[in-house]
Amino acid sequence: MNDQATLSAKFQISIPKAIREAQNWEAGQKFTFLQKGSGVMLVPVPDRKDLVGIARGANPENYRDRNDRY
Repeated sequence: MNDQATLSAKFQISIPKAIREAQNWEAGQKFTFLQKGSGVMLVPVPDRKDLVGIARGANPENYRDRNDRY
């Protein structure tokens, strides 16, 4: 996809329909902006209900090396 959008005088951008449909984005959905070098990534914020069970079965033991602390 090579769609473009223009920043309005109110600093708003309309996301092209092809992108919205490909990503299954809905009106009212929240997003966060992540700076990556000279660009920006637009990432949808997941609902809490979508995160339930995401870490099921994870072993918290030895998760992080604590020797790097002073």
